[in-house]
Amino acid sequence: MGAAYTLQAEKARLGRPMAQAEIVAGESSQGKKTVRERCEPRVVFAYRLHRRYFFFFDGHSSIVNTHHGLSGDMGGTTRRGGEGIDVSVVVPLFNERESIGELAERLRTVLDGLGLQWEAWFMDDGSTDGSFDVLRSLHESDARFRAIRFRRNYGKSAALAVGFERVRGRIVVTMDADLQDDPDEIPRLIAKLDEGYDMVSGWKKKRYDPISKTIPSRFFNFITRLMTGIEIHDFNCGLKAYRREVVQNIDVYGEMHRYIPVLARMGGFSVSEIPVRHHPRKYGKTKFGASRFFKGFLDLLTVLFTSRYTQRPLHVFGSIGTALLLLGLAANAWLTVEWLLGKPISNRPLLLLGILLMLVGVQLVLTGLLAEMVTKREHRTTEYRVRDELDASPAQTDPS
Repeated sequence: MGAAYTLQAEKARLGRPMAQAEIVAGESSQGKKTVRERCEPRVVFAYRLHRRYFFFFDGHSSIVNTHHGLSGDMGGTTRRGGEGIDVSVVVPLFNERESIGELAERLRTVLDGLGLQWEAWFMDDGSTDGSFDVLRSLHESDARFRAIRFRRNYGKSAALAVGFERVRGRIVVTMDADLQDDPDEIPRLIAKLDEGYDMVSGWKKKRYDPISKTIPSRFFNFITRLMTGIEIHDFNCGLKAYRREVVQNIDVYGEMHRYIPVLARMGGFSVSEIPVRHHPRKYGKTKFGASRFFKGFLDLLTVLFTSRYTQRPLHVFGSIGTALLLLGLAANAWLTVEWLLGKPISNRPLLLLGILLMLVGVQLVLTGLLAEMVTKREHRTTEYRVRDELDASPAQTDPS
């Protein structure tokens, strides 16, 4: 457009009617020129969301970005200005054929209502109930719905990891496909991000799940808060919103999807939480069993260890090994003094314990040194084999 635009609309407040707005154009690329356009009372409603002002007129709507300039009229889903996609939604799923269509329609209603350019990625984690057939029809009717199908079931973390690689939006939203997460909460998550946070996690304050899931989940969240120091009530809530740089800089693998807030905080990103609506499961049954809580505890130890000591494994192995070595030396030193005083020590259990502590301590220190060598020489990545991908736009490559 060649001009730096500013917005003079003090009355544009959330839910407040507006009589008029004035847009002022500054110095253009062709010389000094001031242009003033006044919107008459046909502006019937305006609000601010994620650094933009949205104006709803009698027949259409316009959007003004407060730091990228005037984007232009929002006719349908095509926006001028070439700013790209605003919101990407990632939905991992496994055998959720019945719920896909209803979820897609609700997503379209909510995201179109925001006036933002968007995309939705459905990550089919090896479904066997025909879910991908529904996704194929959905993509053919609306190319903004995109899908990937794995050759087998890799797990939710794998689905999220591949989805995070594909997204193009500045804001990334994740949610489950079982209709228990409410798409109407997406605007609230984005608004919370606009307060300056890098990631916002949902909190299912009132859950519609059986007690066999709610009680262990509360204990799991309590232990995670205690060990990480992150004050979040629901670490494993599927409904979350991120700035794109967050998903680009966290490594989700195995079953680490439960600890994405921890991974984000360890990566230096700010994390917040808001209560969200939760609904009873409408179709099918849960895909997770009781074993996930035992695995979850082990994964928590993995997260804490890898996030704090991946680049310095000798610190943890060396610290424990040195402590055990010193205890063994102290025990044997005491026994040596007693032996010099003429007391027999060959039948003392403390002698064997001291020798054992010294051996284990030396082994742990050596393990730490070997881990340091491996860390400096090897970088391991996990590959997920993709079977199908539905995407209307050309593949995006990383220029770096």
